[in-house]
Amino acid sequence: MDLAGITIIVYLGLVTLVGMYLTKRSTSSDDWAIGGSAMGVWMIAAGIAGTRIGGAGTYGVAGDTMNTGIWNMWYGVNSFLALALVGIFFAIPYRRLRLVTVGELFVKRYGTYRNARLTSLCVQTEYLIVNILEPLLIGIIISAVFGINREVGIMIGALVIVSATALSGIRGASSTNIIHVVVVTLGFLAVAILAGAELGGISGIREKVDVALETSGRDSASWWSFVGMGWFPIIAMGFSAVIHTPAASVYVNYSSSARSEKLIIPAFLLAGVLAAIMPFLASIIGVEAVARYGADSGLTSYATITQIATDTGPIIGGIALAAVLAALISSGGPILLSSATLFVNDWIPGSREFTPTKKLRSYRITAVIYGLFAGALACVLPITSVLQLLLLGFAMVVPPAIAIGFIFYWRKTTEVAVFWGIATGYGLGLLAWAANTWVLHMENDVAAYFTTLVPLVVIPVVSLMTQTPENEGESVDAFYKALKTPVP
Repeated sequence: MDLAGITIIVYLGLVTLVGMYLTKRSTSSDDWAIGGSAMGVWMIAAGIAGTRIGGAGTYGVAGDTMNTGIWNMWYGVNSFLALALVGIFFAIPYRRLRLVTVGELFVKRYGTYRNARLTSLCVQTEYLIVNILEPLLIGIIISAVFGINREVGIMIGALVIVSATALSGIRGASSTNIIHVVVVTLGFLAVAILAGAELGGISGIREKVDVALETSGRDSASWWSFVGMGWFPIIAMGFSAVIHTPAASVYVNYSSSARSEKLIIPAFLLAGVLAAIMPFLASIIGVEAVARYGADSGLTSYATITQIATDTGPIIGGIALAAVLAALISSGGPILLSSATLFVNDWIPGSREFTPTKKLRSYRITAVIYGLFAGALACVLPITSVLQLLLLGFAMVVPPAIAIGFIFYWRKTTEVAVFWGIATGYGLGLLAWAANTWVLHMENDVAAYFTTLVPLVVIPVVSLMTQTPENEGESVDAFYKALKTPVP
């Protein structure tokens, strides 16, 4: 076994042990889901950044850069904008409403559950994709390094994520994410610098990439352009990667986990900076991989990213691979946690009356079943682009995010309008994706346009058409008063 393999084993072992140690810090459902509302800036920022980086911000960006060019760096810009959006406009209201899941917002505002369950469906669509992608990429790395069956590697990845999450909860995930984020950043930075030096610096890399692109029959000018794919997919990436974020329930968990309201905006902005750095580094490594190995495509590009890490040197390669695994675990853990809290709170009858101990047990059991099921799906599904699949998941969450924005900042928003805005946006987006995938065989960027523009029109129009006395009154006044009342 080489040094890279030893590094992976040691790192995964340490992560698991840390998660087991932190088990005793999560003694109730509130500790597990929102860290007992006692977390500081750095822990929150690391947790949020780790969640955002994940497989998409590392392997996804690097692999898609190999395939389509440096325009994928836009994901870094979008990561900052997404977290800044949540931090400035949504996180404090989430905390003031004392939310654990995003679906609870609709119950507090309207007293009905259908929009909560509809939103949960949208968010779970994204989270299922994430829970599939993270063990998939872990499996690709493990199989490439150790020479074992990819499916076995995927299930090992699922087990690691499940064990770290089910045991420690959000506090444990955030604590280990501080380590993850540091290792990811330093590991990728080291690979980018050392590999770049071996390839002859910027001029040498540019020359080698141009040769590789010409050999594969690709347009060099388009590949090197930040708008090489055109503004249509760039805008679509912005729609899905940015606008969906307020409805990502994991950020509700982090918003409610802060020990003080004044820490929330700095934590989200810091997380945005950290989350923006990684896609840029990953894209640079993708460029260097093309220069070194040629312009590969499909899932093989992800194996190539592993190869450039190990070829850079045994020590730095091991660190870089541990860094990627750190990113995958740091993203997969909180997402799995949020998936479990969403399912228990929104779909299990009577769960809101569970005792804290029973709810904690339900969270953990759900996380284990959900995580292993997602790992099994990762073994059998045909996946060619990690980033594009994740952007599809993001797009499906845009409708409830837009609805939340209307509820927070436009009092006249009605329950009926929210329902039809979310339902039509989600349904038409999913239909557009299906049509493009199985009938038209086109890129799926158009799905984000449906999920964004449809609710932007439907919600205000239907709200103006459905104004009722029930949309005013004491309960409505109490809701908007809570939005303006800081939590001690």
